[in-house]
Amino acid sequence: MNGSLQSVIDLVEGIKAGDAGKAQLAVCPPAIYLMKVGGMLSGSDIALGAQNVCDQQSGAFTGEVSAAMLMESGCRYAIVGHSERRALYGESDQLVAARYAMAVQAGLIPILCVGETLDERESGVTEDVVARQIDAVLDSSGIASLAQAVIAYEPVWAIGTGQVATPEQAQAVHAFIRSRLAQLDSDVAQGLQILYGGSMNPANAAQLLSQPDIDGGLIGGAALEADDFLAIAQAVQAR
Repeated sequence: MNGSLQSVIDLVEGIKAGDAGKAQLAVCPPAIYLMKVGGMLSGSDIALGAQNVCDQQSGAFTGEVSAAMLMESGCRYAIVGHSERRALYGESDQLVAARYAMAVQAGLIPILCVGETLDERESGVTEDVVARQIDAVLDSSGIASLAQAVIAYEPVWAIGTGQVATPEQAQAVHAFIRSRLAQLDSDVAQGLQILYGGSMNPANAAQLLSQPDIDGGLIGGAALEADDFLAIAQAVQAR
């Protein structure tokens, strides 16, 4: 929930004018700006995404935005299960799975966020937490749905704190996700994009993206500056 209309316009114009190299880009502005940003991105290679999606098709759900509405706004992606939604608004694994299912049914590509808190990491249950969050989606939508989805690993303890998982820590969880899914469908696991979402920035992007199972980034604060966002995108060149 950052920015104003003018700052969003300036940011998108800056991203469009810059060089992203070979990276695939998507931007996920606040819902009120989706139509405006969608129009600005028309004819470009930059995709539009939403920060959340309702788990219901329509009806008396004041304040929610449906998948169909997002599709009409030009969205290709929808983030589901972001750590802030889970932590601040109490979204359960089951609710996240329902939001994911609704996105898939509407033709959106869900970006499923998973990750552990600091307490969970220090307790040695990172893999258990990530597996539980993914299993809720698998139980609801099945492994085949992940062929049209993206997973973002965001260690909660590294979001907005300045702390960043080491490349080795991040790679270990990314590899765990891919290997767990490979037990169900090796083709889906191999083709799945798994993004790192824990304070990636221009200074650490190349090292993180050099890891074999880190396919990109879900960028937060660093995406509020066009030059920083583009610098991260250019780090993809080294892969």
